[in-house]
Amino acid sequence: MIEINSKIGIVCCSNGQSKNNEDKINKLLNKIREIGYEPVCSDYIYEEDSYFSASGEDRAKALLEFYEDDEIKAIFDISGGDIANEILDYLDYDIIKNNPKSFYGYSDLTTVINAVYAKTGVKSGLFQIRNLIYEEEDNQSIAFKETFFDGKETLNKINYYFVQDGYMEGEIIGGNIRCFLKLAGTEYMPDFKGKILLLESLNATSPQVMTYFCQLKQLGVFDKINGILLGTFTRLDSEIFVPSVEEIAQRVVGRDMPIARTMDIGHSSDSKCIYIGEKMKFQSDVY
Repeated sequence: MIEINSKIGIVCCSNGQSKNNEDKINKLLNKIREIGYEPVCSDYIYEEDSYFSASGEDRAKALLEFYEDDEIKAIFDISGGDIANEILDYLDYDIIKNNPKSFYGYSDLTTVINAVYAKTGVKSGLFQIRNLIYEEEDNQSIAFKETFFDGKETLNKINYYFVQDGYMEGEIIGGNIRCFLKLAGTEYMPDFKGKILLLESLNATSPQVMTYFCQLKQLGVFDKINGILLGTFTRLDSEIFVPSVEEIAQRVVGRDMPIARTMDIGHSSDSKCIYIGEKMKFQSDVY
């Protein structure tokens, strides 16, 4: 829960927002105020040099300032794209660990959220606050208020079904599959042992998803995790690529790994929030 009238930080750790989006960003800030929070924006929201709003070091400092500011009760990233991992080497993870607060972002922010968990154990939410002004804005606003004001599970309770097996339990890691794999071979990749690996995608096709799953296999991931939770694979699902993401997962990991599917986590405007580092249990009614 975040008390009404609290200040929340707004950052762009990945690609800066285009100046053409200024009206949309202002609409989002006004929506946040209507809901009952005071948004405080980083100095680096809009792109200045191509896709860059500032250097990786400056963007990292802006994020750390919000962690250190006791008046900021949560931090929401409104960016996406490609360059979020540029800030990882500049973050002071002791500051984050000693000032734990909820950080939210999605897509390319998968890199930051998982790095923060790997280095500090602090949980962060895979969620995009810009959904408050998209097609599902009315439902999202209700869910947002009920979750952050009233402490309900509206935004966090996800629906799912099992593709195979019927039970898995463990801490959630992962997020956008393309961006998550940027952490491969680095100190920022979380430990896989006993985890549930969440994977989703926006633009990937079947061949690309196959490539990503093969890389995960070659990293030894599927020998360590307790199960896979597939979110939305927007392009693959909508254009009906063959094979499907479920079929790709089964081909690569075999039939013994628990695999579940949710349409509530990903890039859709009605997507909900899931916390990286949260221990969760998934069970089929017939398990």
